[in-house]
Amino acid sequence: MIALVGVSGCAKMDAAMDKQWMVVDFNPGTTVGTALQVRAACSHVQDTPPMALPAKHSVINIMYGVRYDTTNSSPANLAQLQTCLQKFPSVQGVDPEDVGDEGS
Repeated sequence: MIALVGVSGCAKMDAAMDKQWMVVDFNPGTTVGTALQVRAACSHVQDTPPMALPAKHSVINIMYGVRYDTTNSSPANLAQLQTCLQKFPSVQGVDPEDVGDEGS
């Protein structure tokens, strides 16, 4: 029984360690409304859903809080997301990140 709990715990830990996402970088002066429009416009990409927004919708939180979960995304999904985001002049680019990037 203990071995099963240990294996289950390791599987959950491995799943958490495999998390990947893209953070959208916006130009200075981008409004919260514009950032939210970009988030919504590119939310249709398969296997690349937008992640939950910070609870407080301030300019700073939204400017650094528009992220897409790319854990299960294919290279084609990632290319489609980047193509969608590039349509918006307020988007500077995207930063791919994973659990190892947290806190840096």
